[in-house]
Formats: sequence, C-alpha cells, structure tokens
Amino acid sequence: MMPQRVICHGCKHLLYEGAELRPPDEIIHQYEGKCPNCGKKLSLLPQDVEVKPARK
Repeated sequence: MMPQRVICHGCKHLLYEGAELRPPDEIIHQYEGKCPNCGKKLSLLPQDVEVKPARK
C-alpha cells in the first residue's frame, strides 16, 4: 500500500500515488490547478480524507 494517494474529487482520477509524501500545493501545481481528466479546479482544501493503518 502506498502512503499517499491523491484523487480528483470530481471524477476520481488518480493524481498522485507514491511512497514519498508530497504537499498538496506541489501536486496541484504539477497539473496547473486543474484535473487533467475532467478539468475540475483542484483545491488545497481536502474534500474527503481517509487515514488507514499501515499493514505489516
């Protein structure tokens, strides 16, 4: 399981998944503020956050 997964709230497109934690503004900047799949404006405010325990 990856420590961080960022998806578009509008279309559920995977924006980032990786072992390295990245700040949300860096991910948003990478896509010029819009989801590359649906064009929805990306926000720094998380809409849904899930925290799950790490598996051993």
